[in-house]
Amino acid sequence: MISGVRADAFVEGHDIAGRLEIRKAVMRDIPLILELINDYAAKGIMLSRTEFEMSEAIRDFTVVTQGPALLGCGALHFYSPTVAEIRSLAVAEHAKTRGVGRKLVSALISEAQLFELDAVFAFTYVEQFFQKVGFQVVERGTLPLKVWKDCLRCPKFQACDEIAVLRVLRPGRWNESQSPIWGQTRGADDLIQLPIPLGMPPIVQSIPSK
Repeated sequence: MISGVRADAFVEGHDIAGRLEIRKAVMRDIPLILELINDYAAKGIMLSRTEFEMSEAIRDFTVVTQGPALLGCGALHFYSPTVAEIRSLAVAEHAKTRGVGRKLVSALISEAQLFELDAVFAFTYVEQFFQKVGFQVVERGTLPLKVWKDCLRCPKFQACDEIAVLRVLRPGRWNESQSPIWGQTRGADDLIQLPIPLGMPPIVQSIPSK
């Protein structure tokens, strides 16, 4: 799911010709976002996306541009009233030492805080990149079950080597209760364990039946 970034995506370069703009994506960005993501998908780094999928998800995306050029993209995808995933994070090869990755993650974190989320998580090959902005490595098996719907079409599904990382945004709310947060107590089969950094007590969340 993640990501075309490296650890040096946090480096703020001084060779930028022109101002970087960070904004929410719009429909006209879809061709450039697809080109960027699918180029990494061809290398086995990210999942490919279609124009239809991007049209459905475009409101999740934030982009970094420089004039007409798209330097990077990333999405904040909601999984529950309290948790979201940073996904489809990609930075153009020629912009990887310009701080684009850091700017994207910062913007997505700010968006998550605007929506008063308790935590955000991501899958990545470069955990050190995310650790620089407060993420911690967590066990993949503790992530919400809905996450795995995208994994089913991944060629690496049977041998996933991505690392799950989590950043808690509201520690008080994250730890205040061990009970389900959907408003009703359900059976044990409806509960899943949410991701937690090492050293924090586990909490559970119920998934409403369809």
